[in-house]
Amino acid sequence: MKKICVIPAYNEAQNISEVIKRVRPFVDEIVVIDDGSQDEMAIMAKQAGATVLRHAVNRGQGAALQTGNEYALLRGADIIIHFDADNQFQAEEIPDLIAPIESGQAEAVLGSRFLSKKSDLPALKKNLIMPLARLINRWFFNIRLSDPQSGFRVLSRDAAEKIIISNDRMAHCSEILHQLFKNKIKTIEIPITVVYHEFGQKFSGGIRIIKDLAIKRIIK
Repeated sequence: MKKICVIPAYNEAQNISEVIKRVRPFVDEIVVIDDGSQDEMAIMAKQAGATVLRHAVNRGQGAALQTGNEYALLRGADIIIHFDADNQFQAEEIPDLIAPIESGQAEAVLGSRFLSKKSDLPALKKNLIMPLARLINRWFFNIRLSDPQSGFRVLSRDAAEKIIISNDRMAHCSEILHQLFKNKIKTIEIPITVVYHEFGQKFSGGIRIIKDLAIKRIIK
């Protein structure tokens, strides 16, 4: 099975080379979506061996993931991995998320920071932002998952072909979940470890998610 890793990135020059180095052993190709970066990230990603696609302006992570999915499908990917560029995910866990798809157990696998492994979540994220995100998913989509906002996920080709990410920014995680359940794509969660290097997420992020969902009118 051809495995392509999609890495959305914005101004991640300090991390991108290390992330690509760590991911490379587990996939056949890495594509970095340079979402309008103003640093040297694109040059460094190319030097590290990744394919780089560039947005002329910063459109948001949802738009970058959609660009990456489209590219990966055109390249014949059987499995598409979404992986963040900030060096917080553990590349060594990629095979754990791929395995259920290879075995036919699932069509989509979502990494969860709230299962058996322990992730060092900032207190604000753990006690306020994540509970708010879970409520959002229940209110808008009637979806109950342990981790509503994880950016570490793996999709089979069939699953990726059924998902169109129209929300460019904050609400794309909820939109992806909605489409997985709407299309009855067999989805499971797998525990992951996340090591946080920065603690900058704010409560306002949750408010922007609600606003984005309302504006885009994802649910019909």
